Amino acid sequence: MSKDPSIHQQALKISMKWQHMETKNKELWKTLNRVLNQQTVILSINSSYVDPLVQFDSQLKTIEECFRTVFSMSDLNVLKLKGNTQEEKMEIEEMYQEILTIFENTLLDLVSKDLYKLQLLREMIVWMTRNPTYLQERAMIIIGRVLKYSYGNIKECISVDAPCMGQLAAELAILCNHRKIQIVTQASLALYFLLCIVRYQNDLYEYMQMDIDPTESFIFYDSFEEEFTPTLFQRNNADIAKFVGEYLQTDLLNEFVYGLLKKLCCPPKKNAIKAADLLRLVLGDYGSKVTKAAKIVDFIHKNLNIQSPDIQKSDLLNMVSLLTRFCPQKVVFQLLDHSFPVDSSVLEMWKAVSSESDSSPFVLKTILTVLKGKPGEGSTAQKRFSLEDVNMMPVSATQALCILLPVPEYKKAAAQFFPELLIALILQLHYNSEIHLKRITKQSYALEALRLLLKSSGLQQVDDALQEKDCWHQFSNLQFHHYGVYIIAKTLSEYNFPQLPETLHYLYKLSLEGPRRTEDSVTTVIFLIELLNNFFKDPFPEEFLSLFRKWVNDPNPTVSKLSLQKISTMASVINKVSNVKDLICCIVDSFSSKDKTVTIQAMNTLRWLLAGMDKVTYSLLCVNIASSYFPLMDHAIPSIRAMAIRHFGELLNEMNQYTWMLKPVVLKSLVPLVLFLEDTEIKVVKACKYTLNICAPYFKWSSFPLLQDEFYNFELVVLNICNCLFNNYGNYIPEVIYKSLLFLRSNKPYLRKAAIILTGYLAKLGSNLLLSDEIELMLKAMEKVLCDEDPSICQMANFTYMLFGEIFNEMKECSFKQHFQRIFSLFQFKDTLLLYHYRGREFIDSFNELDEYAMQHTKGNSMEDLKIAESQVNNV
Repeated sequence: MSKDPSIHQQALKISMKWQHMETKNKELWKTLNRVLNQQTVILSINSSYVDPLVQFDSQLKTIEECFRTVFSMSDLNVLKLKGNTQEEKMEIEEMYQEILTIFENTLLDLVSKDLYKLQLLREMIVWMTRNPTYLQERAMIIIGRVLKYSYGNIKECISVDAPCMGQLAAELAILCNHRKIQIVTQASLALYFLLCIVRYQNDLYEYMQMDIDPTESFIFYDSFEEEFTPTLFQRNNADIAKFVGEYLQTDLLNEFVYGLLKKLCCPPKKNAIKAADLLRLVLGDYGSKVTKAAKIVDFIHKNLNIQSPDIQKSDLLNMVSLLTRFCPQKVVFQLLDHSFPVDSSVLEMWKAVSSESDSSPFVLKTILTVLKGKPGEGSTAQKRFSLEDVNMMPVSATQALCILLPVPEYKKAAAQFFPELLIALILQLHYNSEIHLKRITKQSYALEALRLLLKSSGLQQVDDALQEKDCWHQFSNLQFHHYGVYIIAKTLSEYNFPQLPETLHYLYKLSLEGPRRTEDSVTTVIFLIELLNNFFKDPFPEEFLSLFRKWVNDPNPTVSKLSLQKISTMASVINKVSNVKDLICCIVDSFSSKDKTVTIQAMNTLRWLLAGMDKVTYSLLCVNIASSYFPLMDHAIPSIRAMAIRHFGELLNEMNQYTWMLKPVVLKSLVPLVLFLEDTEIKVVKACKYTLNICAPYFKWSSFPLLQDEFYNFELVVLNICNCLFNNYGNYIPEVIYKSLLFLRSNKPYLRKAAIILTGYLAKLGSNLLLSDEIELMLKAMEKVLCDEDPSICQMANFTYMLFGEIFNEMKECSFKQHFQRIFSLFQFKDTLLLYHYRGREFIDSFNELDEYAMQHTKGNSMEDLKIAESQVNNV
């Protein structure tokens, strides 16, 4: 702490001046010396180089001691009675004034260096109001003089920083209504100069924003008498509120309101009444400037929970209503942020919110924002379903609606948000079931709010009908939710609810939005589909068809299936719309879904659409659709394999007049159709037989021989088809071989066996059409299965590898000769005996050791049967 010699010299000089009073009036003499010592400490701290906050705290403590010393003196008239002569009485009065002047000068010295220390004036008012024995009038005179001095002092400043003025204004505003006119006069004068400082601060800020040099261009005011005078504030709350609300900027007005609010919770009661009146006036006209509504609401809540007769609860709740008028969002969010279940004070505050009817649309809109959330979402403990660990604001929002919706003005506001509230509350029912809320609270506020919404919207009959259907009771069961959504939508439709247009519009808008929660999407789709089922039969609104295109490939499989099912039921209607091609493409894209049920539903839906489609449109799409079945023919799930193969055959059958267009597609499908004749699932085998017989005309046959019987020889079928292929489509042989080789990588043994057999016959029968590099490719592919884990596959692979090697060695001709031979040998094929003598998957033990071109026949297969089969092939 630094020591200023001038401070000590001044104190010594004053002490010497009044030393003769030590024996005449010891009370004043002790007071004077104590005040001088305290002044020295205060001003010494003021000149020290310490942190401003630490400096202020240190000074505040000493100033409070000094204040108590000065203003606890006896009244001047009492002190003067102790004087024996008139001269002594005059000296006592002068010494008394000297003490007051010392204290005043101390304050003037502090505020001259830092206007922030005007906060000391507010503290002085607090001290003096706590103890009515203090010299209150004298204190108020000093406060007014300090403010007047500060106002005169700032005229030389180009920057003013006095952030404490809001709290000080609140204290002065209360004193302007004091029972003693002397205090009222001084408080009004102090408030006048405070507002002068604030206005100067505001005007100076505006000039700074305009980049004008205040020292050259700013017009300084000596007073604001053209607007107000000190006498205007004497017991006149209306004008106090008017000028305080107008002059105090946002931060200062927040402090002013908060300062008055504290008066409602502290004695004396008369101050609480004055504060309540001022708050009603200020918030009523300038509530929009109050930005710390959340802090105020929290303060009100804490004090409402305190059982004290000094707390003006009705006035506190009235403040909630006034804040709701100007900043409903902040009030609502603060109320919803209290822990769940909420206490009775929060419920009382919601009732106060409901009394401000003009704000009802904004209150509901804010609550809707919260209702879009999910309890527990964003919590640090998302996997724990303890009410203490999760965000329960959405649940609190439904409880708030139970209070608000019965209010007449809120019924009108709810009509504006009926669709939003309806869907949000249905979703909250689902979320509440997820966290088993009813087991904890014994009440579902979401359900109660939903029923209140229906009643307040003129849909009492709908609520009654749902009650009869036991819908409300079952909603507590999570498994029932989807069916419950359907029942609500259906019941609303049955009663032709008048909110249908805006509900459809909202659901449409909701469906076009970005990614949402799974449950949100499912609920929206169920609700919208049911409304469309009941209100739109024919024609179907094309704008909603765009939603189905979007939903078909939704990440949520439930949404995809619901959309596909709806499309199936409306196939005849949808086929008539102009952009059905786009929808078909979307359905085809969903074939690749990871969810098997979506894939199956997509194929079934496509069949429904194709069955009723006009041939012109069908012909434009058939090639792409047919190609989309190829990946599914090798699907891991047998039912999908079988369905894809059968649907492919049905498409070929329906478009049999377009064989020239579909011929390349048929040839591309030939390999899986042949190989999956060996599938372990009989339904896949039957689908392959069905589709191959439909493909037969493409090979100049009415049907493929050997496939008409229930039991057939797979190797003979392969030989039969290869001969047909070479006879009609020799140019496709390399492509067929390549596709066959791909199946050598399959994890299914029966496919690897079938692929080996097919490539073997393709090579043997088409050796005169193959090039050496094609044979090399086949050799490399076959090498990979030479050591297969299945011994029978190893034997087949070894035999086929030897066959490929022999064909490769026979290729001695030049490249020109090979190309010439390939061109002129398209319609030549070789008769051949069976190479593998493999009867198929039903005859697992039918394979024995292979020699170069023949096999030993297994038991139960007569040579005569084999010759008959071979003769069928040779007769083709």
